[in-house]
Amino acid sequence: MTDKSVDFSFAGAQVPSRMFKAGQIIFGEGETGNELFVIQSGKVELRLGNRLLERIDENGIFGEMALIDSQPRSATAVAITDVTLVPVTEKNFLFLISHTPFFALKVMRVMAGRLRATTKKMDEPRLTGPR
Repeated sequence: MTDKSVDFSFAGAQVPSRMFKAGQIIFGEGETGNELFVIQSGKVELRLGNRLLERIDENGIFGEMALIDSQPRSATAVAITDVTLVPVTEKNFLFLISHTPFFALKVMRVMAGRLRATTKKMDEPRLTGPR
């Protein structure tokens, strides 16, 4: 799900960034997560096992579920190019939504889009074996 109308480029203006090389795992499924990430440059894939869930481009976000619900990561994030990320902790997140309430709406739009994409995949007809 890539929503070009959701731009998080402003989110990391005063936060140090982290860099990952192509192929490097950013976080793994089941790990504890206490931050979401804004992609400052590069591309990231979200994977569940060997299954590709989503490719996320520059100015997109990922990792928001673990930040919001304090549950383990639901997928593995892998840098598919060299990538620069801006981490957003809960403290940063609360600051952003209190000073720029539209930021929270943008995060909710991303989450809603991902939920709709997952629901759509579940509604697709399944292939059955030979009859």
